[in-house]
Amino acid sequence: MPPTSARLRYLAVVQPARKRKIRLVVALSAAVLLAVALVLTSINASSKAVQPSDLQSAQAGVAYQLTGKVQDGSVRTNGDGMTFRVRDRDGATSVPVSYEGAVPDPFKEGREVIVTVRKEGTTFVGERDSLVTKCPSKFTEDATKSQTQKS
Repeated sequence: MPPTSARLRYLAVVQPARKRKIRLVVALSAAVLLAVALVLTSINASSKAVQPSDLQSAQAGVAYQLTGKVQDGSVRTNGDGMTFRVRDRDGATSVPVSYEGAVPDPFKEGREVIVTVRKEGTTFVGERDSLVTKCPSKFTEDATKSQTQKS
């Protein structure tokens, strides 16, 4: 049934209060959908940080966020990047990491790092520019001892 001229006039003249309600419902619906999408994206994008001892059964091609300390004497630079070993905090297990990309200034042996890696053969390859150096805490046992000795 084709719309008549009276019906078209009614549709063209929607009451302002009803227009505001419709706009509000549409805007709130869009905001809720965007919020849900943001929450789902952040949940799916997060990955658990693992230590080297947790990577004994790592699967090839899967990304892991590796955390631990750079093993003393293990840092080697080459033309494109560097290799180093990351060990557990207790020093029991370490894994080799090959990395290319930006290296933070405080990076050095013995410093805690976080790097996103993928297993390739027996080595873990770090994703470019994913290396983050953790600052030593002033609340660690060593720092607390040095502070009390200074006092």
